[in-house]
Amino acid sequence: MTGHRITAGPAGVPNEVDVVVIGLGITGAGVALDAVTRGLSVLAVDAHDLAFGTSRWSSKLVHGGLRYLASGQLGVAHESAVERHLLMEVTAPHLTHAMATLIPLNDAVTALQSTVIRGGLLGGDLLRRAAHTSPDTLPRPRRIGTAEALALAPPLRRAGLRGALLGWDGQLEDDARLVTTVARTAAAHGAHVRTRARVLAATGTAVTLRDELTGGTVVVRARAVVNATGVWAADLVHEIRLRPSRGTHLVLREDCVSGLRAAVFAPVPGQTNRFVLVLPQPDGTAYVGLTDEPADGPVPDVPQPTEPEIGFLLDVVSAAFERPLHRGDVVGAYAGLRPLLDAGPGETADLSRQHATLVSRTGVVTTVGGKLTTYRQMAEDAVDAAVAHAGIDAGPCRTRALPLLGAADRITLAGLEQPRRLVRRFGTDAALVLDTARSVTGLGDEELLAPGVQGVTLAELVFGVTHEGAHDVDDLLDRRTRVGLVPADRARAVPLAERALGLVVAHR
Repeated sequence: MTGHRITAGPAGVPNEVDVVVIGLGITGAGVALDAVTRGLSVLAVDAHDLAFGTSRWSSKLVHGGLRYLASGQLGVAHESAVERHLLMEVTAPHLTHAMATLIPLNDAVTALQSTVIRGGLLGGDLLRRAAHTSPDTLPRPRRIGTAEALALAPPLRRAGLRGALLGWDGQLEDDARLVTTVARTAAAHGAHVRTRARVLAATGTAVTLRDELTGGTVVVRARAVVNATGVWAADLVHEIRLRPSRGTHLVLREDCVSGLRAAVFAPVPGQTNRFVLVLPQPDGTAYVGLTDEPADGPVPDVPQPTEPEIGFLLDVVSAAFERPLHRGDVVGAYAGLRPLLDAGPGETADLSRQHATLVSRTGVVTTVGGKLTTYRQMAEDAVDAAVAHAGIDAGPCRTRALPLLGAADRITLAGLEQPRRLVRRFGTDAALVLDTARSVTGLGDEELLAPGVQGVTLAELVFGVTHEGAHDVDDLLDRRTRVGLVPADRARAVPLAERALGLVVAHR
């Protein structure tokens, strides 16, 4: 691996490369990694930052496709199960873990609905087995009694509860952390990864970049150009028609759902296959989501949840919990836009989550649709299309068996002596994070590892600047860590982020 650092601005980029990738969400980072590991020279750029768009607004799940199975999208469901398997057992076991999922059987769930849901869980387990995922990684689903259900989810409403259906799915440590790790891995293999580099114009053989820090422009020639800008894809390729949908999540303090050891899937009244999820997080919060609402009009840089969506999520969960949730319990909320292909009239919830790879009249290859879990397959398809269209001689895709930086089996990870938070977020690179922070700051471990807001440490913030391309406080608190999901916590964490930036600047 030749190795590059992720940096801000396009200054010093090559004048010509094999592939330019536009967009550094999970798909764009995946395309950069796929292309560079086939032996191609790669420049990957984003107008803002890593994981600036939809990729950081997910439920933080590695979804095995159960929802798509229920809606008859068998191909999408199988692809999701396969990609979940690769993430959890091959490429990123350090960033993923098994998550127990609990569907309460209460008086709002009829016997018929219970049978249908149980059949869906069994179908999901067939997908797990077809993908060769070990039951040690994801146990088999089963029905449990009331006592066990309450032990896993004490907040459940007891009246009318007659047990629960227990399943398992994958959960990410953090979606933005996955994006950052994929981008770091691409850079380690030789890709040039640049943030704050806006594409002003693109064809299949060249892009014009503007440095968002200096205003300077540069033209980079390429043999292939891949548009991985998600909901902004049509801004570059006007033939594309998208129908974005908005998915909103709430952020609660842990004490609002005290003792929750499993994700609760609260049934939406009157709908067999729709649930609101309550997802406990390792940082002392829980996420509640999500909605699926049409998002018409111009695409904003940062989508905003609406009050009706917030009220809907609170109402559904309150019906399943002993203690009703109130608007005052919501300490943060976020929304993401799904880049769905326009398939004509109908609800956005009914649109396929299958991704598509399209080639424009000027030769730009666009990858769109899909979801976070299947990013690797999307990237492989996009690079296949790009090299075929441009006639590039490239090696085969390697990402199916390529561990991301920091990856190791779970036994190895459990035996690492570094602090658990760093192991959870960096895997075997936890030692590199700490060694880097020591070298740059000259500080001792007590200061570098003191748990700040939501457990964030100075060590990881310093590493975010030195190795992960963080340029400012926003990068550190909103994307390299997720303190920014709770505005009050973000305000308290700003001094630590500013200190990290200052220490790195002083060292340089």
